[in-house]
Order: sequence, then structure tokens, then C-alpha cells
Amino acid sequence: MKTLKNWIYQKQANNQIDIECEHNFKLHIFVLEEDIFRVAFSRNNEFRVPHTWAITPNKKDIAWTGRDKWTTDGFTLPEYKFHHDESSIEISTHRLKVIIHKPLWLEWQCYTENGWQTFAQDRKSGAYLLGVSQNKISHFMQRTAMDRYYGLGEKAGNLNRQGRRFEMRNLDAMGYNAEKTDPLYKHIPFYITNISNISYGIYYDNLANCWFDLGNELDNYHAAYRSYRSEDGDLDYYFILGPKILDVTKKYCALTGGTIFGPKWSLGYSGSTMHYTDAPDAQEQLKKFVDLCRIHNIPCDSFQLSSGYTSINDKRYVFNWNREKIPNPRGMSEYFHQANMKLAANIKPCLLQDHPKYEEVANQGLFIQDSIVDAPERSMFWDDEGSHLDFTNPKTIEWWKHNVTSQLLEYGIDSTWNDNNEFEVWDEQARCCYFGNTKPIKLLRPLMPLLMMKASYEAQLSYKPNSRPYLISRSGSPGMNRYVQTWSGDNRTSWNTLKYNIKMGLGMSLSALYNVGHDVGGFSGDKPDPELFVRWVQNGVMHPRFTIHSWNDDHTVNEPWMYPEVTDIVRRTIQLRYHLVPYLYNLLWMAHKYDEPMLRPTFLDYEEDVKTFEENDDYLLGRDLLVASVVEPSQRERKVYLPANKTGWYDFYTQEWYSGGQDIIVPAPLERIPLFIRAGSVIPMNPKNSNNTIEDQCREFLVMPLLGTGEYEVEIFDDDGESFSYLDKQYLILNMRVSCFDNRIDINLSKSGLFIPQYEKIYFKLPNNEKRELFVNGEKVTANMSISLLNIH
Repeated sequence: MKTLKNWIYQKQANNQIDIECEHNFKLHIFVLEEDIFRVAFSRNNEFRVPHTWAITPNKKDIAWTGRDKWTTDGFTLPEYKFHHDESSIEISTHRLKVIIHKPLWLEWQCYTENGWQTFAQDRKSGAYLLGVSQNKISHFMQRTAMDRYYGLGEKAGNLNRQGRRFEMRNLDAMGYNAEKTDPLYKHIPFYITNISNISYGIYYDNLANCWFDLGNELDNYHAAYRSYRSEDGDLDYYFILGPKILDVTKKYCALTGGTIFGPKWSLGYSGSTMHYTDAPDAQEQLKKFVDLCRIHNIPCDSFQLSSGYTSINDKRYVFNWNREKIPNPRGMSEYFHQANMKLAANIKPCLLQDHPKYEEVANQGLFIQDSIVDAPERSMFWDDEGSHLDFTNPKTIEWWKHNVTSQLLEYGIDSTWNDNNEFEVWDEQARCCYFGNTKPIKLLRPLMPLLMMKASYEAQLSYKPNSRPYLISRSGSPGMNRYVQTWSGDNRTSWNTLKYNIKMGLGMSLSALYNVGHDVGGFSGDKPDPELFVRWVQNGVMHPRFTIHSWNDDHTVNEPWMYPEVTDIVRRTIQLRYHLVPYLYNLLWMAHKYDEPMLRPTFLDYEEDVKTFEENDDYLLGRDLLVASVVEPSQRERKVYLPANKTGWYDFYTQEWYSGGQDIIVPAPLERIPLFIRAGSVIPMNPKNSNNTIEDQCREFLVMPLLGTGEYEVEIFDDDGESFSYLDKQYLILNMRVSCFDNRIDINLSKSGLFIPQYEKIYFKLPNNEKRELFVNGEKVTANMSISLLNIH
């Protein structure tokens, strides 16, 4: 590898500045937005991988063949200033400036009231190391002890990544340690740096295995630094100025295509376990789950079929139905549908060598190919060897979509669960079609699960064109947010996992993976004890994805009714989830429409409160609901820090008001999780006896007013919960302006959109101890008094 030092300015072309470097490398600066620049190196004017599947600034889906890396389509391409001399080049918009120094290193400045301020810079003693005989790449930046680093997607340990080293190499890390294991399932080479009042993000658009060192490494010959290293690919990164952490996350989310707007039922409880589909009488076990939900009065919207339904003997064969276990797949699907439950089926992108369709697929050339011989590459997969499908081959894509349709959707399956898709192909030179221009797998591994989910998405959309697809995927790369809901993989049952999965989910949320959750109760290990199970369910219902799932080592199964002594607590906790579904659905809409994270570390909305940056177990669900999970055994009271704000917080249960910026001790009996609502909010809710998200007969609005005088506005979205009709104005948006006075509270309520919901009347509720009278559109509203939606304009 060579350190690039010398450079010569070459030319400008629109918003692209080209700089000639050594060893046939060129540095390209793209001025894309006022606050987003791209820095990319090419060799002989070519990129190792000439396309990207992550970047889509107009939020449109990307073609199968990717987006040309040279294009700037979709960006605003603002005007910029340019100046250069023999020793430096300056490029600036109104907000962001980059200075290219000689020897080569970059300095970043933002415009403040005091003029231009430097807030980031490369390591001066060697910033860019690029391979000449090999293709390795490295980027070094300066760091300070005060830097905070967040993101990198799904990573173990504390939320602040400072002082640690991480690897991106997708692995099936079953039973991982949520505090320490690395690497894990996903490839998200994006992180945020926070320094005093400035935050910025860097996304490295490269699919090769890579490493981030954020302060673990020291070198006597260099000032303190951090680094990005990759074994191959292009050194190509997007520099995103906040100035706040929330701004960076939202801009990065928009840059990679935003968040899919899934159906409302995807926010309900989803049952799952390996136990049922592995049983010899799987169909009866599955039907029994439906019956037991009804018997125990457990609300449920869907069930995820684990891969046992595809088995032959003890192994799994994608797109195969085991008719001994499940003799009537269509009848089984109908049984779930009659109970208003959807079905998601597990599918895997690798065919074992004795798969009934292996020779057919091999003869068509649909597998990733061996690097030496003219045959499919083989890797270990599920207790045998198998070959992975090549989703850069158009024929493979069509084969996959056909089988998703004919083997799943036509049997009544509603959704695809794209699993075990880490593509652990250890022959790094194994050949991929790359749409007719062969490339080695080591350049493309994380692309494979992304294209796999895209194929599944298109199959579902084609089969039901007016139904919003819901998909799940375990592995993936930037852009997966456009297609799927995800989760933190095969965790291990322990209190430590419960604690650190919270941080893992927040790390994903800061990395634009908003629709996330965890296997509640733990996937591997022995079953959780009753207390741990209750606390896990209480935490799980406060995540966008809520699934109880298991493959317990002791051959037990995690179910809501697994412990009779706490079943009532579990039931009431799941009912709380359904009570809050309208709030969750509004959050999903805001994630889709406005790029707002659903799960939020407390510092995301309260950066000015330095105490929120301390490592803790609390988080915000949306901007309004503070969740204080119990993550220690035998804990029956909880210290909670209420972030400093001007409005204060209400206890969700007692509705007592507390000022922000203080620690309080609150009861945490086993039957409930401490929750607080931000004063100055309105929480939309279902009645407490909801059985699923389809039955929607009522809407309540919990108005949490300002303690004194003031005004705030709220927007709440609703639609049919399943179709694309909202794009044709078939939605309901309620706009509320809440004005708080000393003796009354006024709500000015208006609506837009053409959608007419099942519920005709809405109810407003104030805190129990609120003495002020409530008026809606000038009319006094008393307890249990409803308002007709037809009278709102």
C-alpha cells in the first residue's frame, strides 16, 4: 500500500472536482448538497465496483444493476465557491467547506456566527493508503479523547463506540454475546462523530469486508487517529454535516432511500418458534398456537414459520413443503387468516448439495461459481455443504421470484422472512455474474442479501399489487431500510442480552435501520425464568418489531403462556402494546415520510443535556414516550433520569408531572415497565381490549398538556393500514393545535385526506389530576364525551 501525498488540480465539471494523484489514482470531490460532499478515489478513471445500491437521494428504488457511481442525479447540486493554489484547494457551500492540503489530507469546516470553524480533519501524517499491487484501502482521521462515535449499525456493547475496534463481515453469529461479540450479521459502514456542538456522519460506500478502529489503536509515530480499512473495493465516502446527531441520521436515511411503509399488522405481536415447525405434527402445533392465543386472550396479528416446514429428515430445503408435517399448507394458512393472523415464511438463499432442485439450479448456472473449477462454489450451511444463489444473475432473480410466488404466496403465505442470508462464502475469489461482468464475491457479499430481499419484495408486490409488502431480513447492507423490517439475530438468553440488545437496537436506529426489534425471551440457551421473560416482553412491546422467538437448548419453547404464574402480566403487557398501536403506526408513518427514527437514544432529542450522553438503559419510543426498561433481576424500583426540557414529563400510570433534568426513583413492580410521556404531546391509542390491528373501532387521544401556558402542534396519520391508496389521498391526517391557558385547554382540530376510518367517533382524555376544562373547536368536552369525525373539517 502507498500513502498518497502529491496531487495536482486537474479540472472542474459541474459539481465534480478532479484532482490527479500518484500511481494513477484520482481524487474526486462531489458537491452534492449544501451539507453533503462525496470524496472518492478512482484508478485509471475506473471504480473497482462501478455501481452503488445504497445511494438514492430521490428515495426511488434502484435498478437491479445498481446506480452508476459517476452520476449525481437526484442531488440538488448547489452553487459552490472554488479556490486553489499550489498547496491547497478550497471548496465551499454556504454551510460546508473542505480544504485539500499538500501533502494530501482533508480539513473540514462549517460556517458559524464566528465564521468558518474546523471540526474534522484527516491524519496529517498519512491520510489515504491505497494498494498498488493489491487492492487494500485505508483512511485515517484525527481523533480526540472527547469524541463520541455512534452508529455502525448492529454492534455489540455500549452505544458510544469510542475506544473500540469493529469488523464488518456478515456472519451467522448464533448465540452471540450482546456485549462483546464482533462481527455480527449486517454490513453498515456508517458512523456519526459528535464533538461539542457539531455532529457529522461518514458513510463508506464499499461492500468489501472492512474494519473501523475508533481509538483502540495507538502508534508512537502518529498523533491520535481513527481509521477505516478495507481488504478491497473503492475508497468512496459521503461526508454529512448535521449539525445535530438527529440531523445526520435523518440525512443518511434519506440518502439511502428512506424507510419502507409496512402494513399496520406488522406492528402487532408476531408469534414464532423453531419448536412448532420442527415437530412431526407441525400443522397441528401451529393451529394450536392460534387456539391458545384465543384461549389466553393474547392479541396477535401474525406468525413466522421457521424453516422446519421445509425439512427432509433433519435438514432444511428452501421452497420445499414437508407434507408429512404440514399435509395441507393452504388449509393451514386459511386457519390463521380466519383468526386475522398473517403468515411469514422463512426462506434461505443456499441450496444444500442434496436439495431436490440442486442439479436443476446448477445446470442453469444460478449459483455463485467456484473460483477455479467450472462448478458451483460450496460452503458450509446448516450441517452440510451447499451452494449460494447469485442474485447478480438475472436468471437467478426470476427463479427466486417464481418460487416465492408458486411455493409460498399461492399457498396463502403473506410475507417472506429472508433468513440465514449472510452469504458465508469463504472462497473470496468465487465468481459472481455481476449482470454479465464477472466479479469476485469478496467485492459483493453484503449486496447479495440486499438483492435477495429486493427479489422477494418484487414477488410479493407483483402477487398483490395494492398491498404494501412486509418482509423481514436478518442480514443486509445500507438500503435494506427500503425493503424490510429487521432484528438483532439469534441472541442468547440472559439478562446481559436484554440490556445490550437495547443499545444494539439504538445503534441500528442511528444508522437508518428504524424498524427493528429483538427475539424476545432469547433465541438460544435455556428458557428464560419467569422474571426475565416478563421483563423481556415489557421491553419488547416498546420496539417497532415485537416477536417472541426461540430455539431453546433445553428443547422448550418461549410462549406468552409458558409460565401460568405470570401469564396475566404478559397478557396485559401485550395488550398495552395494542393500546399503543395507533401511536406506533404514526411513528412508522413519520419514519417513512419524514425520516424520523422510531427508537431514539435520549440524547437524540436532548443534545444540550450532557447527562443524556451517559451510558444508560433508557430510550425514547418516538419523541414523546420515555421507556425505562428493567434489565436487572429482582429490581422493583428504578432510578430514571428525565431529560432536561422546558415542558416536563408525566408518569404514564399515575400521570403525575415531573420537571425534566432530574433523577427520580419510581416503582418498578414486576407487572409493569416504567414509562413517561413528554408534556406537550398527544398520544393516539386504541381501547385496551383490542385483539388485533384489523379491528379498529375506537380512537382515544391522551392529551398531555403543558403545565403552564403555551401552545404546540401535533400531526397524526391514519389510513386503511395495508394498501397504497394513501398515495391517492386516501388517508386521514388530524392536525391539532393545543393551546394551554391558566383556566382552560383549547384544541383546534382539523383534518385532511379522503380516508374514512372504521371509528366514527374520537375521545379526548386529560391527565387524571388536570383541573382545567377542555375545549375542542370551541366546544366544551367532558369525560367520556365523543366527537364525530364527520363534524371536523
